[in-house]
Amino acid sequence: MKLKYSLLLLLLVVSGTAGHTQLPPLPWASKTGAQKSPSGTHIYYANDYGAQSDTATRSTAAIQKAIDLCAKNGGGIVAFRPGTYVSGSLFLKSNVHLKIDAGVLILGSQDFADYPEIDTRVAGIEMKWPAALINVINASNVAVSGKGIIDARGKFCWDKYWKMRKEEYEPKGLRWIVDYDAKRVRTFLAQNASDLTLKGLTFKNAGFWTVQLLYSTRLTVDGIIIRNNEDGKGPSTDGIDIDSSSWVLVENCDIDCNDDDFCLKSGRDWDGLRVNRPTEYVVIRKCIARRGGGLLTLGSETSGGIRHVLATDLVAHQTGNGFHIKSAVTRGGIVEDIYFHNIKMDSVKNAFHYTMNWNPSYSYSQLPKGYDEDSIPPHWKVMLRKVEPASKGTPVFRNIYVSDITARGITNDIITATGLPGSALKNFVFTNVHISGAHAGSITHGDNWAFNNVVFTAADQKPLSVAQSSRIQVPASASGP
Repeated sequence: MKLKYSLLLLLLVVSGTAGHTQLPPLPWASKTGAQKSPSGTHIYYANDYGAQSDTATRSTAAIQKAIDLCAKNGGGIVAFRPGTYVSGSLFLKSNVHLKIDAGVLILGSQDFADYPEIDTRVAGIEMKWPAALINVINASNVAVSGKGIIDARGKFCWDKYWKMRKEEYEPKGLRWIVDYDAKRVRTFLAQNASDLTLKGLTFKNAGFWTVQLLYSTRLTVDGIIIRNNEDGKGPSTDGIDIDSSSWVLVENCDIDCNDDDFCLKSGRDWDGLRVNRPTEYVVIRKCIARRGGGLLTLGSETSGGIRHVLATDLVAHQTGNGFHIKSAVTRGGIVEDIYFHNIKMDSVKNAFHYTMNWNPSYSYSQLPKGYDEDSIPPHWKVMLRKVEPASKGTPVFRNIYVSDITARGITNDIITATGLPGSALKNFVFTNVHISGAHAGSITHGDNWAFNNVVFTAADQKPLSVAQSSRIQVPASASGP
C-alpha cells in the first residue's frame, strides 16, 4: 500500500502542476553523480569472518575484517547471509561494495563506546565527534547498496540530548551549544570521498543526521528510504545533508525524518567562513518528503555558499516547509542560482520560508556570566569567535527561480520572506505557481521579485503583505479567492 501511495504522489507531481516552464540550459545538471563504481565481483561474506546473526552479539570486528581483506585484495563485494547483525562504526575503503540485501537487518550498537571519535564537521563546525555507523572517509570508488535495512536504534542518542538540554543547558543559558555537546551518532557519513554510490537501502531511527555527505564530490544517492519517526520524534534526525560537497545527484528517495528532509549546508559562522567550501552542482529529483522540517532546505549553515542547485519533480506531504532558505546574521555566504521546479505540496505548513535571522536562541552564541573563557572546551571557543568585520556575517540570497508549483492545504503562510536592511532578498522569480492556504503571507526587505501566472488563494482573503521592499509587483491573483 505504501508503495502504491508513493507512486501516486510521484504521478501527481509530474502531471498535476500549474503549468510548464522551460528551464534555461543547465549543462552542469547532467554531469552530477558518481562517475564510476566498484567492479570487483568476489564476495566476502562477513559471516565467514565471525559475524553472528542475532540481536546481541556485536559483529563490528568481523565485518570490518571482511572489509579490510576485500580492500587489500583490490576490491569486491562485502555481503551478509540473511539475518540480523549488531554493529558499531564500520569504515569502508576504496573499491569496496558493501551489499546489504533483502533479508539482512543491521542494528546499530546502543553503546557510545562502539563509535570512536573522529575529526569531522557537525552542524557547520569542525570538531571531534563520534564516527557514524557506516563511514566512507578518504576513500573513492565505493558503493553501499541493497534492499536490506539499517536500523540505527537512535533513541539512546535522543534521550541523551533531551536530558542535557532540558535539565542542564537551557536553565544555564546554553541552548546555543547543547547540540554540539550532546554528541550523537550519524548513520551514514561520506567525508573526503569521491565516486560514491548509495542505493536502495532503508534507514531507520537515526541517532542524529541520517546521511551526511561532507567535503566530498561525485556522489549518487538513489532510491533510499528513511524512516526516523517510528520510535518517536528524534531531534536533529535529518534525512540527507549535502555539506560542502559538489556534483551530487539525489533521486528516487522517500524520506520521513522529523527534521530537514533534503538539506544543503556549507559551514557556520567564523569556522565556516574559514573553511570557505561551497555546496554546488546538486540535482535532487523524483523524491518524496513526508514529515520533516523541509522538502528542500538550504542552510542554516551557509558560510561557504550554496549555488547551482536543481530540485525538480518532488513531492512534499505533511512537511514543515516546502522550500526553506535559512541563515543568520553571523553566518555569511551567498545562496544563488537555485531552481525549484515542478513540485507538488500537500498539507505543508509554509510553502516558501526565507529568513536571514533563523532561530536566534540556537544561532547566536553568548557565554553566560560565571564561565572562565580560558577553561571552556575548544569548540565553545570556536562558536564564540566573532566574525570580523561583522559585515562578513551578512548572508546573501539571490537569483532564486521557482516554477510549476501546485500546493494545497498550506496550514500557515504561502510565503514568509524576511531579508535584512542591508541584504534584501534579491531577484526571486515565481512562474506558474498555484497555491491555496491559510494566509498569503509577507515579504519584508525584498528586491526585484517577479510573479508570472501566479495564483495564491488565501482562506483569510488577505493579500500578500509587502514592506520595506522595492521592485515587487504583487499580482492581483494573490489577493485571495
